[in-house]
Amino acid sequence: MFNLKIIIASTRPGRKGPAIGSWIYDLAKKNSAFEVTILDLAIINLPFFDEPHHPRLKKYQHEHTKNWSILIDNADAFIIVTPEYNYGYPATIKNALDFLYNEWNYKPVGFVSYGGIAGGTRSVQMLKQVVTCQKMMPIPESVNLPFFTKYLNEQEGFVPEEGIIESAGLMLAELAKWAAALKTMRKS
Repeated sequence: MFNLKIIIASTRPGRKGPAIGSWIYDLAKKNSAFEVTILDLAIINLPFFDEPHHPRLKKYQHEHTKNWSILIDNADAFIIVTPEYNYGYPATIKNALDFLYNEWNYKPVGFVSYGGIAGGTRSVQMLKQVVTCQKMMPIPESVNLPFFTKYLNEQEGFVPEEGIIESAGLMLAELAKWAAALKTMRKS
């Protein structure tokens, strides 16, 4: 069983990321390959990167960094749930990624993105560059949600159509394959 962390990137008031994050969490829990945890950046509340040493040295001075390191280090795979802000990703996810280095290495990452007509795809394309530099493996399979608000019910729950559920299932299957392959790589 692989330890899958779902990271909710948006922290702004009124955000819809938690509804989408809860949906992919529930779907991932049904997959026997994963033990699943949600990491909500609004709750974790990291300050702007404030460590005096480069993250690759792991000489963390602050408790919030040490705690973040533990949460990320024990993961085997990630899903980043992200909106698109002005053709890019939220600063909060870039900040969270920048706090660490070794803890991200040789782990696969899938993306669930949401937004307007582009469904967050431009955000994901930019994030793929960042995670690749951290030696993560961004998998090609993803879930992109254009005009995502049409899938929110009156209780603000996310209720997608069948095609979205199928694409999430494909992404989870690929994450499990990559998690197995990269776990071997991390051990060597």
